[in-house]
Amino acid sequence: MTENGVFYYGQDKIDYEVVRKEITYKAKINQPESDELITDETKPSKPRKVVIKVHPDQRVVATAPVDATDEMIYDAMLKRARWIWQSLQDFAKQQDHVLPKRYVSGETQFYLGRRYVLKVITNIETADVIHSTVKLSRGKLNVELSQSDSKLNIEERTAIVKSLIDHWYKNKFRSISRERLEALINKASWVKNSPSLRLMLMKKQWGSCSTKGNLILNPHLVKAPKECIDYVILHELCHIAEHNHSEKFWRLLTQVMPNWKEVKARLDEMAELYLNE
Repeated sequence: MTENGVFYYGQDKIDYEVVRKEITYKAKINQPESDELITDETKPSKPRKVVIKVHPDQRVVATAPVDATDEMIYDAMLKRARWIWQSLQDFAKQQDHVLPKRYVSGETQFYLGRRYVLKVITNIETADVIHSTVKLSRGKLNVELSQSDSKLNIEERTAIVKSLIDHWYKNKFRSISRERLEALINKASWVKNSPSLRLMLMKKQWGSCSTKGNLILNPHLVKAPKECIDYVILHELCHIAEHNHSEKFWRLLTQVMPNWKEVKARLDEMAELYLNE
Protein backbone atom coordinates (compact mmCIF):
# COMPACT_ATOMS: atom_id res chain seq x y z
CA MET A 1 0.00 0.00 0.00
CA THR A 2 1.31 3.45 -0.95
CA GLU A 3 1.38 6.14 1.76
CA ASN A 4 1.79 9.87 1.36
CA GLY A 5 3.81 12.47 3.22
CA VAL A 6 4.76 16.12 2.96
CA PHE A 7 7.62 18.39 4.02
CA TYR A 8 8.60 22.00 3.37
CA TYR A 9 11.74 23.41 1.80
CA GLY A 10 11.58 27.12 2.51
CA GLN A 11 8.11 28.19 1.37
CA ASP A 12 7.76 25.27 -1.05
CA LYS A 13 5.57 22.34 -0.08
CA ILE A 14 6.87 19.00 -1.37
CA ASP A 15 4.63 15.93 -1.43
CA TYR A 16 6.09 12.46 -1.50
CA GLU A 17 4.93 8.87 -1.74
CA VAL A 18 6.10 6.08 0.55
CA VAL A 19 6.34 2.53 -0.74
CA ARG A 20 7.10 -0.09 1.90
CA LYS A 21 8.84 -3.30 0.90
CA GLU A 22 11.48 -5.73 2.02
CA ILE A 23 14.83 -4.22 1.05
CA THR A 24 18.11 -6.03 1.24
CA TYR A 25 21.50 -4.36 1.13
CA LYS A 26 22.65 -6.55 -1.72
CA ALA A 27 19.75 -5.45 -3.88
CA LYS A 28 20.54 -1.78 -3.49
CA ILE A 29 24.29 -1.30 -3.34
CA ASN A 30 24.59 -0.71 -7.07
CA GLN A 31 21.91 1.99 -7.29
CA PRO A 32 23.15 5.31 -8.77
CA GLU A 33 23.88 7.92 -6.11
CA SER A 34 22.72 10.77 -8.34
CA ASP A 35 19.05 10.08 -7.86
CA GLU A 36 18.77 7.87 -4.81
CA LEU A 37 19.75 8.07 -1.19
CA ILE A 38 20.53 5.24 1.19
CA THR A 39 20.68 6.26 4.84
CA ASP A 40 21.49 3.99 7.75
CA GLU A 41 19.59 5.27 10.75
CA THR A 42 20.64 2.43 13.01
CA LYS A 43 23.15 -0.39 12.91
CA PRO A 44 21.16 -3.60 13.44
CA SER A 45 22.10 -6.90 11.84
CA LYS A 46 19.83 -5.98 8.91
CA PRO A 47 20.54 -2.35 7.91
CA ARG A 48 17.53 -0.05 7.65
CA LYS A 49 17.50 2.13 4.55
CA VAL A 50 15.30 4.73 2.91
CA VAL A 51 15.76 5.05 -0.86
CA ILE A 52 14.60 8.36 -2.34
CA LYS A 53 14.00 8.91 -6.03
CA VAL A 54 12.79 11.97 -7.92
CA HIS A 55 11.09 11.01 -11.19
CA PRO A 56 10.98 13.08 -14.41
CA ASP A 57 7.20 13.51 -13.92
CA GLN A 58 8.11 15.26 -10.62
CA ARG A 59 6.95 12.47 -8.31
CA VAL A 60 9.05 12.03 -5.18
CA VAL A 61 9.04 8.42 -4.00
CA ALA A 62 10.62 7.02 -0.84
CA THR A 63 11.05 3.24 -0.70
CA ALA A 64 11.40 2.08 2.89
CA PRO A 65 11.48 -1.18 4.87
CA VAL A 66 8.10 -2.36 6.10
CA ASP A 67 9.11 -1.64 9.71
CA ALA A 68 10.56 1.85 9.09
CA THR A 69 8.90 4.53 11.20
CA ASP A 70 7.29 7.63 9.70
CA GLU A 71 9.85 9.72 11.59
CA MET A 72 12.75 7.81 10.02
CA ILE A 73 11.35 8.39 6.54
CA TYR A 74 10.63 12.08 7.25
CA ASP A 75 14.17 12.61 8.58
CA ALA A 76 15.62 11.00 5.45
CA MET A 77 13.57 13.39 3.29
CA LEU A 78 14.79 16.43 5.26
CA LYS A 79 18.44 15.33 4.97
CA ARG A 80 18.14 15.45 1.19
CA ALA A 81 15.61 18.29 1.00
CA ARG A 82 17.84 20.59 -1.05
CA TRP A 83 18.72 17.86 -3.55
CA ILE A 84 15.04 16.87 -3.89
CA TRP A 85 13.98 20.51 -4.38
CA GLN A 86 16.72 21.12 -6.97
CA SER A 87 15.80 17.93 -8.87
CA LEU A 88 12.16 19.04 -8.99
CA GLN A 89 13.22 22.46 -10.31
CA ASP A 90 15.41 20.87 -12.99
CA PHE A 91 12.64 18.55 -14.17
CA ALA A 92 10.14 21.45 -14.20
CA LYS A 93 12.49 23.50 -16.41
CA GLN A 94 12.95 20.52 -18.70
CA GLN A 95 9.18 20.26 -19.14
CA ASP A 96 8.93 24.00 -19.83
CA HIS A 97 11.34 23.62 -22.73
CA VAL A 98 9.50 20.73 -24.36
CA LEU A 99 7.32 22.59 -26.86
CA PRO A 100 5.20 21.03 -29.62
CA LYS A 101 7.13 20.56 -32.86
CA ARG A 102 6.51 23.07 -35.66
CA TYR A 103 8.57 21.15 -38.24
CA VAL A 104 10.51 24.16 -39.44
CA SER A 105 14.21 24.68 -40.13
CA GLY A 106 16.31 25.01 -36.98
CA GLU A 107 14.35 22.59 -34.80
CA THR A 108 16.10 19.64 -33.15
CA GLN A 109 15.41 16.08 -34.24
CA PHE A 110 16.90 12.96 -32.66
CA TYR A 111 18.24 9.80 -34.26
CA LEU A 112 19.95 6.96 -32.33
CA GLY A 113 20.70 9.28 -29.42
CA ARG A 114 22.25 12.08 -31.46
CA ARG A 115 20.80 15.52 -32.08
CA TYR A 116 20.29 16.76 -35.64
CA VAL A 117 19.17 20.16 -36.90
CA LEU A 118 16.12 20.03 -39.16
CA LYS A 119 16.52 21.81 -42.50
CA VAL A 120 13.46 22.13 -44.74
CA ILE A 121 14.44 22.80 -48.36
CA THR A 122 11.78 24.14 -50.72
CA ASN A 123 11.90 23.97 -54.52
CA ILE A 124 9.28 26.44 -55.67
CA GLU A 125 11.17 27.60 -58.78
CA THR A 126 12.42 24.26 -60.07
CA ALA A 127 10.71 21.02 -61.00
CA ASP A 128 13.94 18.98 -60.71
CA VAL A 129 12.81 17.39 -57.44
CA ILE A 130 9.85 15.17 -58.30
CA HIS A 131 9.45 13.47 -54.93
CA SER A 132 10.01 14.94 -51.47
CA THR A 133 12.84 13.21 -49.58
CA VAL A 134 14.42 12.94 -46.11
CA LYS A 135 18.18 12.47 -45.67
CA LEU A 136 20.80 12.75 -42.92
CA SER A 137 23.81 14.84 -43.86
CA ARG A 138 26.58 16.38 -41.74
CA GLY A 139 24.62 16.88 -38.54
CA LYS A 140 21.42 17.88 -40.33
CA LEU A 141 18.17 16.12 -41.11
CA ASN A 142 17.34 17.50 -44.54
CA VAL A 143 13.75 17.40 -45.76
CA GLU A 144 13.70 18.41 -49.43
CA LEU A 145 10.24 19.18 -50.72
CA SER A 146 9.13 18.69 -54.31
CA GLN A 147 7.90 21.67 -56.31
CA SER A 148 4.25 20.74 -55.74
CA ASP A 149 4.76 20.28 -51.96
CA SER A 150 6.74 23.53 -51.77
CA LYS A 151 3.77 25.49 -53.14
CA LEU A 152 1.41 24.35 -50.37
CA ASN A 153 0.35 26.79 -47.64
CA ILE A 154 2.21 26.74 -44.31
CA GLU A 155 -0.20 24.40 -42.50
CA GLU A 156 -0.30 21.89 -45.35
CA ARG A 157 3.48 22.04 -45.78
CA THR A 158 3.99 21.44 -42.05
CA ALA A 159 1.73 18.38 -42.23
CA ILE A 160 3.75 17.07 -45.20
CA VAL A 161 7.10 17.60 -43.42
CA LYS A 162 5.80 15.82 -40.29
CA SER A 163 4.46 12.93 -42.35
CA LEU A 164 7.76 12.58 -44.23
CA ILE A 165 9.81 12.56 -41.02
CA ASP A 166 7.47 10.09 -39.29
CA HIS A 167 7.66 7.78 -42.32
CA TRP A 168 11.46 8.08 -42.40
CA TYR A 169 11.74 7.26 -38.68
CA LYS A 170 9.44 4.26 -39.04
CA ASN A 171 11.36 2.86 -42.01
CA LYS A 172 14.68 3.28 -40.21
CA PHE A 173 13.38 1.66 -37.04
CA ARG A 174 11.82 -1.26 -38.93
CA SER A 175 15.27 -2.47 -39.98
CA ILE A 176 17.09 -1.41 -36.78
CA SER A 177 14.57 -3.10 -34.45
CA ARG A 178 14.75 -6.34 -36.40
CA GLU A 179 18.55 -6.17 -36.42
CA ARG A 180 18.70 -5.59 -32.65
CA LEU A 181 16.17 -8.35 -31.94
CA GLU A 182 18.23 -10.84 -33.91
CA ALA A 183 21.40 -9.74 -32.10
CA LEU A 184 19.78 -10.12 -28.66
CA ILE A 185 17.59 -13.19 -29.07
CA ASN A 186 20.35 -15.61 -27.99
CA LYS A 187 20.47 -13.91 -24.59
CA ALA A 188 16.84 -14.90 -24.05
CA SER A 189 17.41 -18.65 -23.81
CA TRP A 190 13.76 -19.17 -22.79
CA VAL A 191 12.55 -17.94 -26.21
CA LYS A 192 12.38 -20.91 -28.56
CA ASN A 193 11.33 -19.11 -31.75
CA SER A 194 12.01 -15.54 -32.84
CA PRO A 195 8.87 -13.58 -31.88
CA SER A 196 6.86 -11.53 -34.34
CA LEU A 197 7.58 -7.82 -34.18
CA ARG A 198 5.46 -4.87 -35.22
CA LEU A 199 5.69 -1.12 -34.75
CA MET A 200 2.99 1.08 -33.27
CA LEU A 201 3.09 4.71 -32.19
CA MET A 202 2.34 5.04 -28.47
CA LYS A 203 2.26 8.16 -26.30
CA LYS A 204 3.44 6.66 -23.01
CA GLN A 205 4.89 3.21 -23.73
CA TRP A 206 8.09 2.09 -25.40
CA GLY A 207 6.89 -1.43 -26.01
CA SER A 208 4.65 -4.30 -25.00
CA CYS A 209 4.49 -8.08 -25.20
CA SER A 210 1.30 -10.03 -25.80
CA THR A 211 0.42 -13.22 -23.94
CA LYS A 212 1.34 -15.06 -27.15
CA GLY A 213 4.83 -13.58 -27.07
CA ASN A 214 4.40 -11.05 -29.87
CA LEU A 215 6.39 -7.84 -29.47
CA ILE A 216 5.19 -4.30 -30.18
CA LEU A 217 7.72 -1.45 -30.21
CA ASN A 218 7.24 2.30 -30.39
CA PRO A 219 9.02 3.70 -33.49
CA HIS A 220 9.94 6.80 -31.44
CA LEU A 221 12.59 4.51 -29.91
CA VAL A 222 14.70 5.07 -33.02
CA LYS A 223 15.52 8.49 -31.53
CA ALA A 224 17.22 6.86 -28.53
CA PRO A 225 20.72 5.31 -28.30
CA LYS A 226 20.97 1.67 -29.36
CA GLU A 227 21.61 0.60 -25.78
CA CYS A 228 18.18 2.01 -24.84
CA ILE A 229 16.59 0.15 -27.75
CA ASP A 230 18.28 -3.03 -26.51
CA TYR A 231 16.92 -2.43 -23.01
CA VAL A 232 13.32 -2.17 -24.24
CA ILE A 233 13.66 -5.27 -26.43
CA LEU A 234 15.20 -7.32 -23.61
CA HIS A 235 12.54 -6.01 -21.21
CA GLU A 236 9.79 -7.29 -23.51
CA LEU A 237 11.58 -10.59 -24.15
CA CYS A 238 11.65 -11.13 -20.37
CA HIS A 239 7.88 -10.73 -20.39
CA ILE A 240 7.63 -13.85 -22.54
CA ALA A 241 8.88 -15.77 -19.48
CA GLU A 242 7.32 -13.54 -16.80
CA HIS A 243 4.18 -11.63 -17.78
CA ASN A 244 4.23 -9.30 -14.77
CA HIS A 245 6.91 -7.28 -13.00
CA SER A 246 7.61 -9.86 -10.34
CA GLU A 247 10.91 -10.26 -8.50
CA LYS A 248 11.68 -13.12 -10.88
CA PHE A 249 11.15 -10.78 -13.84
CA TRP A 250 13.66 -8.23 -12.53
CA ARG A 251 16.21 -10.95 -11.76
CA LEU A 252 15.84 -12.23 -15.31
CA LEU A 253 16.30 -8.75 -16.75
CA THR A 254 19.38 -8.19 -14.57
CA GLN A 255 20.77 -11.49 -15.82
CA VAL A 256 20.57 -10.46 -19.49
CA MET A 257 21.36 -6.74 -18.94
CA PRO A 258 23.17 -6.08 -15.64
CA ASN A 259 23.21 -2.28 -16.16
CA TRP A 260 19.53 -1.97 -17.14
CA LYS A 261 18.80 0.53 -14.35
CA GLU A 262 21.33 3.02 -15.67
CA VAL A 263 20.11 2.54 -19.25
CA LYS A 264 16.47 2.93 -18.21
CA ALA A 265 17.35 6.12 -16.33
CA ARG A 266 18.89 7.57 -19.52
CA LEU A 267 15.79 6.70 -21.51
CA ASP A 268 13.45 8.10 -18.86
CA GLU A 269 15.42 11.33 -18.72
CA MET A 270 14.94 11.96 -22.45
CA ALA A 271 11.49 10.40 -22.84
CA GLU A 272 9.59 13.67 -23.14
CA LEU A 273 11.88 14.92 -25.89
CA TYR A 274 11.85 11.64 -27.80
CA LEU A 275 8.06 11.33 -27.59
CA ASN A 276 7.43 14.96 -28.45
CA GLU A 277 5.58 15.47 -31.71
